[in-house]
Amino acid sequence: MVSDMRSRERYAERMAMPWLGWPAVIACAVIAAALSNMGDLRWWRVTASVLIFAAPLVGAWWMGRVPVRVVETDDEVWLHVDDAKLPMSVVSDVEVLDRTAYADALRVALHPLAFVVQRPWISRGVRIVLDDPQDPTPYWVVSSRNPEGLREALTASREREAV
Repeated sequence: MVSDMRSRERYAERMAMPWLGWPAVIACAVIAAALSNMGDLRWWRVTASVLIFAAPLVGAWWMGRVPVRVVETDDEVWLHVDDAKLPMSVVSDVEVLDRTAYADALRVALHPLAFVVQRPWISRGVRIVLDDPQDPTPYWVVSSRNPEGLREALTASREREAV
């Protein structure tokens, strides 16, 4: 299956926050911790301040840990987004979304049953339209810093088969 020894990774990226975002997270953590303590050095207030300081840092790291990978096995190409897996056999189209189309896909054009994995610091992505009668999900919208590369990795096997 997907964990086959003869699988090969075609594409990989992680939705990590850019380095410029970390000073803002650290500033918010410092302000929140300072406001929670207000100079009181009793042990429970200091402990609460440390936890309040750590929460935004852990949250930002947790949001950025999501991997996006395209893996080719002997018989199928799979898209892995965090724990979700999608075989390319159920995909009918992969569309690259520029900034405007991506914003629209996440707002006014979003279908209520769509599968969405997005991060606010990534302004582009792909829409992967499904053709699976067993699945009510019409499409996936996935953030990507390189949506053209992701689309190419997903559609390369289909283009080889068409030739």
